[in-house]
Amino acid sequence: MIQDYVAGWTTSELGDRFGIDRRTVSAILHRHNIPTRRRGLSLSQVDEAVNLYNLGWSLARVARHLTVDPATVLNRLRERGVRTRDTHGRTRS
Repeated sequence: MIQDYVAGWTTSELGDRFGIDRRTVSAILHRHNIPTRRRGLSLSQVDEAVNLYNLGWSLARVARHLTVDPATVLNRLRERGVRTRDTHGRTRS
């Protein structure tokens, strides 16, 4: 797992490969003192996230598409001032 991570695999890819959560992969890397890469969203990916969300995509769907955590998408949308929807698709007040 460590060799694959150092070779460029992401924690999500390794989690899928080994059937564990990406956070477990991160914990294993941390335990072995392997420096981890932070993968946020680039400015163009944030633009894409805003556009997809405005087209009606859910946070979860946008996150899967961009291979990041839904909380990352939510945080970037909030930073852009995008009004989010509740779980039923209604705009929050």
